Amino acid sequence: MFCLLYALWLILNGRITLEICLIGLVVVGLIYLFMCRFLSFSIKKDLRLMRNAGLAIVYFFVLLKEIFISNFRVIAIILFKRIRIHPSMTQVRVDLKTDIAKTILANSITLTPGTITVKVEGDVFTVHCLSSEMIEGIAQSRFVQLLQKMEEENA
Repeated sequence: MFCLLYALWLILNGRITLEICLIGLVVVGLIYLFMCRFLSFSIKKDLRLMRNAGLAIVYFFVLLKEIFISNFRVIAIILFKRIRIHPSMTQVRVDLKTDIAKTILANSITLTPGTITVKVEGDVFTVHCLSSEMIEGIAQSRFVQLLQKMEEENA
């Protein structure tokens, strides 16, 4: 968080000089100390988050790829009327431990065209999809594998 605050300081100042850099170190240091003291931030948590930064970037690109592919599937359904859709509510059991990982997966499913996460209860995701093939294999997908790796590194 310190690095992000310092980068924000430099960006908002618009130029880089020795005085701006030194004053920024002091101001950002004081803000970070305040955050550690009163907002439950800590250096340990920040280091843990930094370990997952690479996996988060990979996850972002996997999500973009899946959104891109699903867009073409939905466009094909719209353009070619002979493609039949079979809307369904499908329940999928996914082995994720933390609520944040479940939330990220649910949002990723909803961001992907043709699918909407309706409900999450424990390990069971209820998903509405245009056809059941759109959600098949989500429990073993790259999404879930990356989220499980992130959970393991935070354990």
